[in-house]
Amino acid sequence: MRHGQTLIASAILALAASSGGATAQSVFDPSGLPQTRGTVRQYTLTPRGDVDGLILTDGTEVKAPPHLSAQLVFAVRPGDAVTIHGLKARALPLVDGSLIRNDATGATVADLGPPRRDRAETTVSGRVGMALHGKRGEINGVLLEDGTQVRLPPREAERWSVELQAGRSLTVRGILLRTALGTVMEAHAVGASAGAMTEIDPGPPPPPPPDAPPPPR
Repeated sequence: MRHGQTLIASAILALAASSGGATAQSVFDPSGLPQTRGTVRQYTLTPRGDVDGLILTDGTEVKAPPHLSAQLVFAVRPGDAVTIHGLKARALPLVDGSLIRNDATGATVADLGPPRRDRAETTVSGRVGMALHGKRGEINGVLLEDGTQVRLPPREAERWSVELQAGRSLTVRGILLRTALGTVMEAHAVGASAGAMTEIDPGPPPPPPPDAPPPPR
């Protein structure tokens, strides 16, 4: 029975991958995958310190994609009893966690692919709730009253300091990213209305890392 479930799950995941990634995967219900229960002993970490899975008290490793790192930490903590749905390795105590549920709280983390970033520009309008700052205190964006975060370079935020004051109406055009943790827009143009917008100067591109190969001539 388990072998049959694994074959079905493999076919589903293969179909999802061939059909366009996150959008296709969301069609399928990961709760139909094989189930593993246990208690969390600790998180597993990448070299950068991001959470990429769990270790259960029985030694089972549960892998989760890095884009779920923050959600996983909020939903599950060491000592919590969990139910995991995902494919199991044949010869190792290893599970590819497609869905992880906290048995006590019901909080669930599901892998539906990385956050969708629509590269087409879109426009949002709202009232400025407060300014957002970098670690040196420089303004680098605003929080709209609906919770949308708008980010722009500090030099441009300073140029638009009057328009970015709390209570002002603001229209922004740019790239919008919606995640389970919030919505953020990379601003390309701002203005008081859609008919009175000015392009944002993105500034020079960041320098390449020291070990980057030289550009082709």
